[in-house]
Amino acid sequence: MTLRTMLIWAVVVAALVVPIAAAAFSPLLQWRGPIYIAAGFAGIVAMALMLLQPLLAARLLPGIMAQQSRRFHRGIGVVLILAVVAHVVGLWITSPPDVVDVLLLRSPTPFSLWGVAAMWALFAAGFVAALRRRFSLRVWRLVHTTLVVIVVTGTVVHALLIDGTMETVSKAVLGVILGVATLKAVSDLRCWRILRR
Repeated sequence: MTLRTMLIWAVVVAALVVPIAAAAFSPLLQWRGPIYIAAGFAGIVAMALMLLQPLLAARLLPGIMAQQSRRFHRGIGVVLILAVVAHVVGLWITSPPDVVDVLLLRSPTPFSLWGVAAMWALFAAGFVAALRRRFSLRVWRLVHTTLVVIVVTGTVVHALLIDGTMETVSKAVLGVILGVATLKAVSDLRCWRILRR
């Protein structure tokens, strides 16, 4: 294993683990019930795992073959959808009126609107992924990537605007790394070149 490979994996693992570990030591957890905590961590884990998606799509993780990257990308996509569902359901159990307001776009908190936009874009991206064979590769990639950019943007802004369990610095670093990885994947895969034709 080369030094470059070890450094890439070290950064990826740290970006995944540090925000979750930091959140686990948040003093705010003392005043929260178990369902609320589980819902919050479902969202945190989803944001962390989201980092793997552009890296797998663009085959930027050393040591993983192309077929493995595609399989892992699909599997993590399913896990992301389930984690977001757990996040929303858990919050609904603890505070149904707040979640209803968010889903109906009536919430006064901006972070909620960013979160619901990311959620619906994620569901749409998953739906489009399931219908992959019904589109040409270029059209499918354009639609899927556009939705994913909305997911990443909405998720990062959603997390940054919340003053909650996630630790501020590790959350911001994860958001930056996630944004850079997504832009790198979009650039490498030339996902929007169809627009220039």
